Amino acid sequence: MLSRSSFTSLVVGVFAVYVAHTCWVMYGIVCTRPCPAAAGGDGGGAAGCVWPYLARRPRLQLSVYTTTRSNIGAESNTDLVLNVEDFDIDSKFERTVNVSVPKKTRNNGTLYAYIFLHHAGILPWHDSKQVHIVSPLTMYMVPKPEEINLLTGESTTQQIEAEKQTSALDEPVSHWRSRLTLNIMVEDFVFDGSSLPADVHRYMKMVQLGKTVHYLPILFIDQLSNRVKDLMVINRSTTELPLTVSYDKISLGKLRFWIHMQDAVYSLQQFGFSEKDADEVKGIFVDTNLYFLALTFFVAAFHLLFDFLAFKNDISFWKKKRSMIGMSTKAVLWRCFSTVVIFLFLLDEQTSLLVLIPAGIGAVIELWKVKKALKMTIKWQGLRPKIQFGTYNDSEKKTEEYDTQAMKYLSYLLYPLCIGGACYSLLNVKYKSWYSWLINSFVNGVYAFGFLFMLPQLFVNYKMKSVAHLPWKAFTYKAFNTFIDDIFAFIITMPTSHRLACFRDDVVFLVYLYQRWLYPVDKSRVNEYGESYEEKPKKKKLIE
Repeated sequence: MLSRSSFTSLVVGVFAVYVAHTCWVMYGIVCTRPCPAAAGGDGGGAAGCVWPYLARRPRLQLSVYTTTRSNIGAESNTDLVLNVEDFDIDSKFERTVNVSVPKKTRNNGTLYAYIFLHHAGILPWHDSKQVHIVSPLTMYMVPKPEEINLLTGESTTQQIEAEKQTSALDEPVSHWRSRLTLNIMVEDFVFDGSSLPADVHRYMKMVQLGKTVHYLPILFIDQLSNRVKDLMVINRSTTELPLTVSYDKISLGKLRFWIHMQDAVYSLQQFGFSEKDADEVKGIFVDTNLYFLALTFFVAAFHLLFDFLAFKNDISFWKKKRSMIGMSTKAVLWRCFSTVVIFLFLLDEQTSLLVLIPAGIGAVIELWKVKKALKMTIKWQGLRPKIQFGTYNDSEKKTEEYDTQAMKYLSYLLYPLCIGGACYSLLNVKYKSWYSWLINSFVNGVYAFGFLFMLPQLFVNYKMKSVAHLPWKAFTYKAFNTFIDDIFAFIITMPTSHRLACFRDDVVFLVYLYQRWLYPVDKSRVNEYGESYEEKPKKKKLIE
């Protein structure tokens, strides 16, 4: 069996190998090896190389068509919505056009955009060297539930007609994507024909010109820029909708990176992540620059490591705990209640699984810790469970007295504030349901005043003049994660109250650190496992 230190070292080692491997893979994506035979050449017949057609500087034209068909073979049944003659691939632009919405699309159908890059003055259907790409301009989503005042029934906004005509609120309806972001790889990069990158290869179209093989311009649609916040429900009475078409050139390294990120988001959806969860991941990539994105990756990796180590040490601490001396039982109960309430709140708000899953795991652990703190045992009498509680010794009863005294003082302040806040929100804030109001009221109390319920443990530490009974290893890992959460609070979309709670925990931990300095560990005191350093069992002598 591996010791705890060996297991931790193994986990850290695996983590280091994973980070190093990821960095190597990312380097291979961003830095592509060019064709060796093209070194110093001018594009004339280097064997095995694939040359860029854009190096010939052809006159190009950009055309955007819309149609209800996913495959088209001619100009029929298409509408030209944007035509850019003498298209300059090095100049970025953004234009907003009005798109005619067919009746089929208004009746919960789909509309596609066909983007063609072809020679100027020639229709794309008559150009053998044209490249095109297809993107849906609509997607199906369940409309967001309307929020109302629970007392008056007044809605925030009038429910749109499309939602009124939907037989059930949980039925998906067609939404309009108001943005279309185009990119063209403009580098005069010469690929090695024997080792074309698989990610770029599926976007490439080859042509034979004389003795050399050329690849036509690589046209790419940035799907990561399509955010849920930009979607609009298609009203059946609407005949035109705005579409913002933006273009910018892209380097080969960023193109390959973006392709991999889009594939990763698609994989998340295949594994059961919702569109909202995928949208949160998109926001991390789109709303931050590449350098900050790299920092985010390392921060996220260390966050996962510290999360695992904190859970491991916390479970190990409570698994071995036999005494509640110096531990605030009410703080454990409150921490369990607040963790469960926060999990239900995040679930009600449909928060990203990146935040929801760790919160759910934490709630399960807190419930188990309550069972240990109350010395609770469950015995089954047939199909009916019977719950029994253990007894406390004199030292534990003394701790309980300090705990009760601290909670008595806190109750005079907290209960009126929580009740007053719940009544205020009922009168002035709109919610989806009574359940939503109840969960929001609980969680606002937890976020606003929950850190005060950690004060009983600080009070017990003050009365006992000791902190030796606390799980400091788990505290250390949680402290690192607390400061990492401060960074994530600005990256991942989450409720504002949850974001502020991340900074609130910093203050509490600093107080714990102050007590750690103020009350150095006395080896004659009982430690976190209910035993003192001076009373450790002696080692048995080996029989020779």
